[in-house]
Amino acid sequence: MSQPTPLLTAQDSLVAIMIAISASDETIRTSELVTIQRIVNHLPVFADYDEDRITTVAQTVFDLLEEVDGLDALFGLVREALPERLYETAYAMACDVAAADGTLLETELRLLEEIRYELNIDRLHGAAIERGARARHLTL
Repeated sequence: MSQPTPLLTAQDSLVAIMIAISASDETIRTSELVTIQRIVNHLPVFADYDEDRITTVAQTVFDLLEEVDGLDALFGLVREALPERLYETAYAMACDVAAADGTLLETELRLLEEIRYELNIDRLHGAAIERGARARHLTL
C-alpha cells in the first residue's frame, strides 16, 4: 500500500512557517513578503520550488489560522512533511521574516516560542538563530 501524498511538501512547509509568522500579528507587511520572496529566490533548499505554490500555501495557512485548532493542525502538517534536519532551517526563516520589519510584536514572539517548542529547537540553538536574524536586520 502506498503512502498518501502529504498536503504540503517540505518546501511548502518552510513557506507555511514563514507565512504563519508574517500573519501572526494580523498584518502582513511588505517587508515580510519581500523577505519571504528573497528567501525562496535565493536559498538552495528552494532550488527546484515552484513559486506559484506560495499563493496556495498562503491560502492553506490563512484557512487553518481561522480554525480553532488550526495552529496545531499547521504544525502537524509541517512535522509530517518537513525532515527533522530542516527544523532549525524553518526556525531561522521564521526569525528572518519576523525581524524583517524591524519590530517584534508580542504575537510574533509567542508564535516563535511555539515554533521552537513544536519543532523541538534547543534553547541555545534557538537563541543563536535569533541573534543571527537580529544581526542581519539591524539598521544604521
